[in-house]
Amino acid sequence: MKLLLALVGLLCAQSALADILVPVRTIRAKEIISAEDLMFKNTQSPGALSNPQEVIGQEARIALYASRPIHPGDIGPPAIVDRNDMVKLVFSQGGLEITTEGRSLGRGAEGEYIRVMNLSSRTTVTGRIRADGNIEVN
Repeated sequence: MKLLLALVGLLCAQSALADILVPVRTIRAKEIISAEDLMFKNTQSPGALSNPQEVIGQEARIALYASRPIHPGDIGPPAIVDRNDMVKLVFSQGGLEITTEGRSLGRGAEGEYIRVMNLSSRTTVTGRIRADGNIEVN
């Protein structure tokens, strides 16, 4: 009976090993990840990414070290607005649309919220980044 339990435990342990993605080199934060930066490694790491399509083209949010697993929180969509960029602030309601210039106080990707300084009034507002790089404020 002990032998059977040991054999089952060994089989379960081996089945937990899986091919996960790891960088082949150190990838610095803010770098875009390409297919050449990745390789598969057969190891156990809960929550690690294994689908290359989820990783390729994404931006490293933190430094990714060679041969270490990549987790979902380590990557994200590439930023389209950087800190101190000049951006257009857009306020739309009904048929009214007001635009003005602003300076971003953070960096982010499409759909993320960042703070922006309105250059006309010098007030800080929070807005959502659009695909075209403009900031939508409410």
